[in-house]
Amino acid sequence: MRGHSGPLDADEEWAGDVVDTVEPRPVIDSIPRFEGRIWSIRTDTVDFAGHHAVRDVQQHLGAVAVIAIDDDDRVLLIRQYRHPVAMALFEPPAGLLDVAGEAPHLTAARELAEESGYEASTWHVLVDFLNSPGGSSEAIRVYLARDLQPISGGRPYTGEAEELHLPRAWVDLDEAKDLVLTGRIGSPTAVCGILAAWASKAGGWLSLRPVDAPWPARDTVIAHDRVNVARRD
Repeated sequence: MRGHSGPLDADEEWAGDVVDTVEPRPVIDSIPRFEGRIWSIRTDTVDFAGHHAVRDVQQHLGAVAVIAIDDDDRVLLIRQYRHPVAMALFEPPAGLLDVAGEAPHLTAARELAEESGYEASTWHVLVDFLNSPGGSSEAIRVYLARDLQPISGGRPYTGEAEELHLPRAWVDLDEAKDLVLTGRIGSPTAVCGILAAWASKAGGWLSLRPVDAPWPARDTVIAHDRVNVARRD
């Protein structure tokens, strides 16, 4: 451990609660590198108790996803091309928090309608996660949507390019769990959402939270200037 002045294992055993905490380090310099519609990049010089380290930060809008489950315990997935990985992935309906002032659960309901042509009358928070906290501020909340009904007239075709054609697949929850664990589907919202839904169902759905439950991680990244300004063209 380069630069460590005490015993190598002096601070390697944690004695406190196992829970994420807010502990920002001072930023002594910040240089903008790129500004885009969805995210921006900046380079921060961070003070770690006198040691200065340079870190690139992706300021992300944040996002929501929806694990929609029908009365037969089937999960709704959509097939969508993702250019950065050159793959067509099976994912739950999802979208960016790109409308200023819109509550996240309303974004989730809108995305479910736009990407699948379904609406739901029962909503809960299923799981929250930070998608790539080593470099990005992207916080994602995954909702569980049940009591589904198709929208009259079907899916509104509001997208283009990779969002123009979104074939649906209904997959039994147990099968979906196996698809994740065998590596056959790997989208982060699918992996986290499906496993969380499978575990929550096994526990009698007692882990579900209200649709408007606090979202501390997103509050933190907003409060500490880690989120791009929401804007929708």
